[in-house]
Amino acid sequence: MKKSYQEKKTEQSMFSILSATVKTGIIKSNLITMLAGLTLALYTYHFSIVDKIPEILLATIGSILIIGAAGSFNNLYDRDIDAIMERTKSRPTVTGEIKFKTVLWLGIAMSILGLAALYFTTPLAALLGFLGLFMYVVPYTMWSKRRTIYNTEIGSISGAMPPLIGWAAIYPDITHPAIIGLFVIQVIWQMPHFYAISIRRHDEYKAAKVPMLPVVKGVRRTYIQTNIYLVILILFSLPFITLSLGLMLVALLLGIAWLVLSIYGYKKMDSEKWAKSMFLFSLLHMTVLFSTVIIYSLMGIFFHL
Repeated sequence: MKKSYQEKKTEQSMFSILSATVKTGIIKSNLITMLAGLTLALYTYHFSIVDKIPEILLATIGSILIIGAAGSFNNLYDRDIDAIMERTKSRPTVTGEIKFKTVLWLGIAMSILGLAALYFTTPLAALLGFLGLFMYVVPYTMWSKRRTIYNTEIGSISGAMPPLIGWAAIYPDITHPAIIGLFVIQVIWQMPHFYAISIRRHDEYKAAKVPMLPVVKGVRRTYIQTNIYLVILILFSLPFITLSLGLMLVALLLGIAWLVLSIYGYKKMDSEKWAKSMFLFSLLHMTVLFSTVIIYSLMGIFFHL
């Protein structure tokens, strides 16, 4: 029997509600970084993709569930400030389209299943998954987000866990310089990215009393701090030399271009345009760097480069 138009509409509505609750956009972007760490480990230790299909599938499923759980808990806790901000006031947890208990149990179930999936790759992957989830929910969402200008730095630790999880799912040792470099770059990347967002959404963060750096300290301080982080990001491109000169050069050039844009743009543009250009470049940086890592690693696996 064919479904009625109303049934289809209800299903689509429920899907969109669940998608917004678990933050599918964040899941997708974090999956790219997880796969970068995973493929880099496959390439580094000369593993066959066929031999590691179970680990690849479990790492993907586990990461989706853990990231979705973190998003659910965040939405649940931040209902009050989300209701104030324009970009978040239509979230299902704010509008009441999904119940508190439903989101709570969804988050708990996804956490348990996600950690179990990661555990069946390696215990280290599960530990890193737990640390990422815990850091995002407790130190970031429940404590620092509303209390300190360093909330972005604290939240960046959990945001950079996916590459480590991907690597650890394949090889349970995260001391290789290349994965440490990738992790640090992902940590540092988040500061210029979220600073740019908070400049553009200054009034919303101020109304919600979220102490983002540009809101509390102003654009000048944000500009200086951004440049310091970009210099660190450039320096941590160097560990890629342990695997590939090409990867190091891509990371290095992207970092230098970002720093040049920051300095030149700040002098030539107003703060709004500068923030927009920094935000757009942050997306370009992440997409190009992590896509390059994935493509390079896969080429190395298939063609024994």
